[in-house]
Amino acid sequence: MSGKSVLRRIDWLSVVLYLSLVIIGWSNIYSTTFTEADESIFNFSTLHGKQLFFIGVSLVAVLIIMALEVNFYERFSSVFYLLSIASLLGLFIFGKTIAGATSWYDLGFFNLQPSEIAKVATALALAKYLSDIQTDIKRGKDQLIALFIIVLPALLIIPQPDPGSALVFFALTFVVFREGLPLYYLAIGLTLIFVFIITLMFGTIWLTIGLALLIVLLFALKRKTFKIPILPLTVTAVAVVLFSLSVNFVFNTFFEQRHRDRFSLWLRLEKDPKKLEQIRKTIGYNTYQSEKAIESGGFFGKGYLEGTRTKGDFVPEQHTDYIFSTVGEEWGFVGTATVVLLFTLLFLRLVSLAERQKNDFARMYGYGVISILFIHYFINIGMVIGVLPTIGIPLPFFSYGGSGLLFFTILLFIFLRLDTNRLKDSF
Repeated sequence: MSGKSVLRRIDWLSVVLYLSLVIIGWSNIYSTTFTEADESIFNFSTLHGKQLFFIGVSLVAVLIIMALEVNFYERFSSVFYLLSIASLLGLFIFGKTIAGATSWYDLGFFNLQPSEIAKVATALALAKYLSDIQTDIKRGKDQLIALFIIVLPALLIIPQPDPGSALVFFALTFVVFREGLPLYYLAIGLTLIFVFIITLMFGTIWLTIGLALLIVLLFALKRKTFKIPILPLTVTAVAVVLFSLSVNFVFNTFFEQRHRDRFSLWLRLEKDPKKLEQIRKTIGYNTYQSEKAIESGGFFGKGYLEGTRTKGDFVPEQHTDYIFSTVGEEWGFVGTATVVLLFTLLFLRLVSLAERQKNDFARMYGYGVISILFIHYFINIGMVIGVLPTIGIPLPFFSYGGSGLLFFTILLFIFLRLDTNRLKDSF
């Protein structure tokens, strides 16, 4: 396909939404990092200057992606995946530690985070495996292989430690469900998460009592409404209780203290008000200040470059994970609603593009892109406004970070390149 044909068939609505988010994101990075001494936005020694440089690098990457043949991505997806796994393994020897996590390679002019590469590569590899004519996702063996593709990079990222980045990979299970994985797996996963949280909040004893009351109620209704399979119900109840018994051991053994404190703050596990307040002032400090910054913005905000909390450095890491709080303070509800609307339109558009694909690989990769971008968006904003625990993952196209912006761009535009090769237009 010629260059003109690619430009004609690319989805320009997605491109415009992408550029809008990047421009607004950079504007807010500039607001959080500039000083009166800054004379030029092209000063690449500043954080906003470095981000501007990587915007340029990302646009060059877009041109390369569009120039390559569309079959290139499917043909070499397995190679990309193996290289990404090798890059994650290399961190244990050559990695650079930043903020307590050995997640980076120091390349001199910038730090490369291979987990970002792995997100793109895993989405490609999963799409390649699921689209293989010999793969039947209803077979147990194929389900295990698909799960292995998703879990392997996550297992290599957790010990860094970087549980936030590891969590992102599990969002790719949505692709597997979209392609026919039985929904009872999803029910099991959601049940385990629910039991984990309830156990932390109330303990195994109260969970067991509640479960027993539910079973009694079901048996009381048995004759009037429906038949209850006694054996499966009993086995499920025993499994739930056994899992609940393991929760505290896992929580106290495998979670670091800072992670336990974040759960304590989020779920209000600490009953002593003084200790809870102390946790809020330490572990929850970022979120507390972020909430105050957003709250102070009101409906229309304080005005661009006029955020007093932003200028006063009240919110740590505001240019990275907490960039959304700058939008809230300086642009107010109108600004935050605009950003949410832009992301929503992008997600809806990508779903539309994925559904119109005639090629299985392109469709599955498209849903991989949506899964990765959405979990970043959902967790980051939920974290910034205090409804989710602090995990530490960036807002796509928005947060400061060269690796993040570059590989989010690559992730998105590979799909837009695949879309240019669709067999039939439909809108």
